[in-house]
Amino acid sequence: MTALPRIELIGCPSDVNSSFERGPAQAPAAIREALWSDRGNLACEDGLEIGVDFELADRGDLPLNETAADDATIAAAVQSSIASGAVPLVLGGDHAMSHPAVRGVHAASGPVTILHFDAHPDLYDDFEGNPRSHASPFARIMEAGLARRLVQVGIRTLNRHCRDQAERFGVEIVPMADFTPDRVPVLEGPLYISIDLDGIDPAEAPGVSHPEPGGLTVREVLAVLRRQTAPLAGADIVELNPRFDHNQRTAILAAKLVREIAALAARNAGR
Repeated sequence: MTALPRIELIGCPSDVNSSFERGPAQAPAAIREALWSDRGNLACEDGLEIGVDFELADRGDLPLNETAADDATIAAAVQSSIASGAVPLVLGGDHAMSHPAVRGVHAASGPVTILHFDAHPDLYDDFEGNPRSHASPFARIMEAGLARRLVQVGIRTLNRHCRDQAERFGVEIVPMADFTPDRVPVLEGPLYISIDLDGIDPAEAPGVSHPEPGGLTVREVLAVLRRQTAPLAGADIVELNPRFDHNQRTAILAAKLVREIAALAARNAGR
């Protein structure tokens, strides 16, 4: 009997590198609560079901201590997940953890293509004296050669410094003006998907630290994901801040994105 594709959740309950508000450290627990709640079921939009068509396992939360040593812990957990035959799906926490997560994928699979949803490009060379800031992970990823291609979707706060950084690293930014999902390219694998929840309009995702009006709709995000055909090497969902959520709306959205990314990983496995 052929084993089911396996996606593994890895909780990263840390927000020490947040620049404005603390709170994303509480997100992994909030996402899990919404994911397994009886308010919904385990079916995904394409008809695949958790436990029937693919396995969604949970490695629990990593023992992070809010020091630079956390990066090695995250990278090792991601690399271990891949070595076990799974696709790691990291639950943040703030966006700083995308750098060590991608480093772990790179150690196992080599350079990746990244599809990044966000209101902000997170390309600062050094934000407020912290090169590990949640505003800097993609600068660290690109300067280390961990990704061969970075496509950013939803960006709507591109200042001069980050524009220069994007040009320096050859980042492809799909602008929000006149956005349609078919403007996002279908990418080659191995593919890493990073979703900062503030990339989605705050009318649909209020529970974030840095809300920015004029963002993506949930349906647009799902349409972009649905077009991707490459095998997934890993993914993350970050920057949920339960302190600012209303009726668990953003946590429920994050749980839906967990299901849909897991279904995408299962559907594209072996391609």
